[in-house]
Parts: sequence; C-alpha cells; structure tokens
Amino acid sequence: MSAVEVVSLGCRLNIAEGEAIRARLAGTRDLVVVNGCAVTAEAVKSTRAAIRRTRRARPEARIVLTGCVADTEPAAFAGLAEIVPNGAKLDPLSYLPSSQRTLGSQEAERTPREIPAFAGVTVGEKHARVFLPVQNGCDHRCTFCIIPYGRGPSRSFPAGGVVEEVRKAVDAGVQEVVLTGVDLTAYGADLPGAPTLGRLVERILAFVPDLPRLRLSSLDPCEVDDRLAALIAHEPRVMPHLHLSLQAGDDLILKRMKRRHSRAQAVALVARLKALRPELAIGADLIAGFPTEDDAMAANSLALIDACDIVFAHIFPYSPRAGTPAARMPQVAPAIVRARAAALRAAAETRRAAWLQERIGTVQRVLVELDGVTGHAENFARVRLAYSPSPLGGEGRGEGLARAASMAASAIEVGTISDARVPPPNPLPQGERAFPNRIVDTRIVAVEGDMLIGAPA
Repeated sequence: MSAVEVVSLGCRLNIAEGEAIRARLAGTRDLVVVNGCAVTAEAVKSTRAAIRRTRRARPEARIVLTGCVADTEPAAFAGLAEIVPNGAKLDPLSYLPSSQRTLGSQEAERTPREIPAFAGVTVGEKHARVFLPVQNGCDHRCTFCIIPYGRGPSRSFPAGGVVEEVRKAVDAGVQEVVLTGVDLTAYGADLPGAPTLGRLVERILAFVPDLPRLRLSSLDPCEVDDRLAALIAHEPRVMPHLHLSLQAGDDLILKRMKRRHSRAQAVALVARLKALRPELAIGADLIAGFPTEDDAMAANSLALIDACDIVFAHIFPYSPRAGTPAARMPQVAPAIVRARAAALRAAAETRRAAWLQERIGTVQRVLVELDGVTGHAENFARVRLAYSPSPLGGEGRGEGLARAASMAASAIEVGTISDARVPPPNPLPQGERAFPNRIVDTRIVAVEGDMLIGAPA
C-alpha cells in the first residue's frame, strides 16, 4: 500500500492548498488527489491528462479530483475520478469512500462551502521557502476569468493569525515566506477596519523581526497603494521581485477584459518603483489573442515587455471559458492566437536572457533549496551553485566545489563565459558542507539556459 499522493496544478494558492491536503490526509493509503486548475482550457486539459497518467501509474489507487475545475466543470470529469467540491477540499472527511461516510457528512458535502482564507502551511517538505495563503476568492469579474465561480468572493485571514503563522514558520527554520492569494492586493477589505496588504506586511516585519525574507505573489497594479509601494521600494526584507497581473498592454483590450488599470498606470507604477529600487525584477501575466484583439492591439502588448522591463513573463494564449463574457465576444483565429503568444514568449525570452547576462559579475544573496545545490536570488532569479556533490561519496562536497570552481575559472580564461573580467569563484574550505536552507552570498560567473551559475563569494 502506498501513502497518499497529491498532484497540484495551477497557481501558488492551489499548491499551498495541496500541501494542506497532503498534511491532513497523512496516513491515508492508496489515494491520489488531483488538485486541478480551471484558469484556461489548457489547464483543464492538463488536469484531465494528470488523472489519466495517475490511473496508468497507480491502477490500485482511488483517484479524487478537487480544485476549481471540480466546481466549474464537474460533468467533464464524470467517470474519470471521484469529485470533491473545491469548498470541501480541506475537509479530510470529504475524501472517505462513500461507503464509509455517515449520513451527516454526506449532507455536509452537498451543502455549498467556501475554502477558508487560510489553507495552512506545511514547512520543510519540498522547498526552503513556504507559501502562506492569506486571501482567497475574488470580488471582481474579469470577462475572461472563471476562477471567481470556483472560489467565491474575497475573504481574508486576520492579521494576527498571519503573524502567528509566519512566526511558527520562522521558528521551524523557514528563511522565506511568500504571501499568496487569488487577489492578494484585495487583502483586508472584508475584515474589521479594512486593513490593507501594506499594513499586513508592516505587521509581519514588526512582529517577526527574525524573518529574513518576505515575498509577495501576484499583485493587481491598481491596488498597489502608497504604503505598499513604499515597502516594496525601501524595505530590504521585502524581496525586490514584483509580479503584476497586467494581462494586456492595450487600453481598449484592458477595458474589454474589465481590468481596472490602464497601460499608462502600469508603466508609471513600474517606473516609479524601479527609480527607487533599481534592482527590482518585474514579472507579469499577459494574455495573447484576447477576443477582438487586432494587430495594433497585439503590438501594444508586445511593447509592454520592454516598457515595463518584464523579465519573468507568464504568457497565456487566450482560450474561451464557457460561462464568461469573453467567450461570447468575437474570437481571434486560433492560429493567430498561437502566433501572438509565440511572439510574446520570444520577446520575453530575449529580455530575460539579457537581464540574466547583466547579473554576471554580481554577488546575489541566494536562498539555497533543500537539495543544497539550487536556489533563488532575492530578485527571484534561479541560481545553481557551482559544485556537484557526489552521490557515491567518492568526492567530498568541498572537493566538488573546488573542482567546479576550477572549471569555472578555466572557462573564463578560454572565453567561454561571456565576461572575461569576472574573477573565479572562491571554493569552499576543504570538508565544508552544502548549504540547504541557508542564504548564501553567491558570485555569479555564468548563465546556463534560464539559470545563473555561481559559487559562494
């Protein structure tokens, strides 16, 4: 018999909820929970594919589907998996076989519920950083989005509880906490006194002084107020990495999406913050081929990548979601949607590649993952430390780093690394161990794909 397995697709909030499900079902055997996503038609296809892969790999296991897609498209998965409504996903009783459920629990399952604003946090299983859900649901109705129908209205986890969870995570050794939610910048509007996300961040920093790093997930640009902007610009423990829900760079398309910001507002926000904190790295969501988009409108979105210096772009080809207003608008031909998405990705990759090259020669503070080899810089760039511990024990970790450092130095000498002025990395002292869950000053010496390569400075 095998332990419970949870397969989470989609957003960071879904991943955090998946870890909460895993913790609450600990000890359950021969069960696979597919925590699916409904954000795009492609996400629904990926959820279906995950169920089929699981059935092939684990034919003996019960397969249960939950997540937004369980609420928005339950009929599409009938016969493929048992279904637990999204609102019941954190209740362990919902995963019992039907033969073991009491009448009361069956009635409760049929009663509509909402996922709590706080799903829980699981420390230390996969990453050196943890995701902390502090908000759930959404009060807005962007014309392309199905998610509010799967998660309900916006609701927030009270600040005192958030601070206590951050404190517990730090006490457990966590170096970085990522605040996440469906509409994170809407935090607090439903709480007494309507505290804002900026006030929540201030409380966390004040009451958990030992927290080294606080990161924010996706933000709505129209809700980044002066208090939050000041924290992003000036607070060293708030990481210099801002992911914005931009979606498009053309004002008419933004209006048809029912977004609440203009192109000029997005560009001005980025310019203001980067003027105050030049190392700030910008990420953004962009949709290609939204209904009614013409070539000029697409060009405006393409130009936004340079205008906002977007180095972490999430590109989504538009796909209609039944039940949303955008699905009833005049659609762009699928081939054109794909071509525009490809153009956005190419521009984003070019921008990102140049940005990564500019990091060569710098020293980045890297939070090393539990593997002791990879990690993330404060600006969220992925970094690999320039050593390869031997699984056979024939080469000590210090020796492995020394060998890799020598190789890096040789590469600089023969010109295979782009900046010949970069000094070679310092090897670790003989016998030094790897750095899991530690923040390490790392000199960057090269770029490999989308990852920086470096060694302890």
